Amino acid sequence: MPLSDWKERKFDAVYRACLAGLERQRRKDPSLTPESVRGVLEHLYIQEGNDWTGRGEVQDIQIEASIAAYERFLSDWESESSTRE
Repeated sequence: MPLSDWKERKFDAVYRACLAGLERQRRKDPSLTPESVRGVLEHLYIQEGNDWTGRGEVQDIQIEASIAAYERFLSDWESESSTRE
């Protein structure tokens, strides 16, 4: 097993869990808006850049996967909204 396999599995697990959580929240929380999701995404971007203490590979993967999930979620939501109009 190549050393990078664990990284891919970790990324995939975090990405899927984050995306599923966002989709579940959208179904159950009428106050969730694209703007509020963008706000969390902005904080994730900031957190990604604030690595002056060296957080390690696992946390880097978690942040990267979360960002990817938030970006995908917003893209899908916006595509869905533009299709309805």
